[in-house]
Amino acid sequence: MLKLTNIYIYPIKSLGGIEVRESKAQERGLQYDRRWMLVDSSGVFMSQRKVSKMALLKTSIVDDMIHVHAPDGSQLDIPLEGSNDKLIQVTVWDDHCQGYEVGDEYNQWFSNQLDTDCRLVYMGEQKRFANPKSVRKNERVSYADGYQYLVVGQSSLDDLNTKLQDPVSMNRFRPNLVFSGGIPFEEDHWGDFSVGDVDFYSIKPCARCMVVTIDQQTGLSGKEPIKTMATFRQRDHKIYFGLNACVKNGGVISAGDTVILLNNK
Repeated sequence: MLKLTNIYIYPIKSLGGIEVRESKAQERGLQYDRRWMLVDSSGVFMSQRKVSKMALLKTSIVDDMIHVHAPDGSQLDIPLEGSNDKLIQVTVWDDHCQGYEVGDEYNQWFSNQLDTDCRLVYMGEQKRFANPKSVRKNERVSYADGYQYLVVGQSSLDDLNTKLQDPVSMNRFRPNLVFSGGIPFEEDHWGDFSVGDVDFYSIKPCARCMVVTIDQQTGLSGKEPIKTMATFRQRDHKIYFGLNACVKNGGVISAGDTVILLNNK
């Protein structure tokens, strides 16, 4: 039996994530997932690929606020309702979209913490679409790299860790949904599947970058696990781990929900 064991959201792209017991599975992704993003002075998204210390900024949600916790003990509180004031152009990879600038005080706090000029933006109701060649219809997506959901099997991580001298944690891979049961990397071949009463469909295995080499507790990077993954998870010059997916009908999912495969590829 396959079971959903962990649910993670990442309110601000590339900052620390939050484990939740339940969440609303929405068209753009889990509720609050990557609805905020840091951009540089040119409006280009920032990530741990270039600013690894972003990993050290941890997040939590209490009542109607996102709390961002810095290593120096300081905390920034961001209203969950977002901002609808100054709309600016932003870029996520090849996508040119928009975001509401949250405010100068937030920009200054993040700029001080990361030692670089940056701005915090919020995604309101403006539209950004997933790759039309991969999805079934014009699904909207948040500020995630490309797709709405990332699914990883615990068995897949367990298998990888048997090949590593120093095991890594699941947070290296920044999944949204983690399931238990089944065989390692079986998610590579999933088609449609359900989690509780919510139906999803798979898009493709997720190609990984060097972010997986960054220790999410220290912000330091090394050669693993990407070096080992390249020996058995590489195809067409890309290294795969996890599954990108979209939701079909939406609804609430909870840790402990049964995962049912509706078909395999």
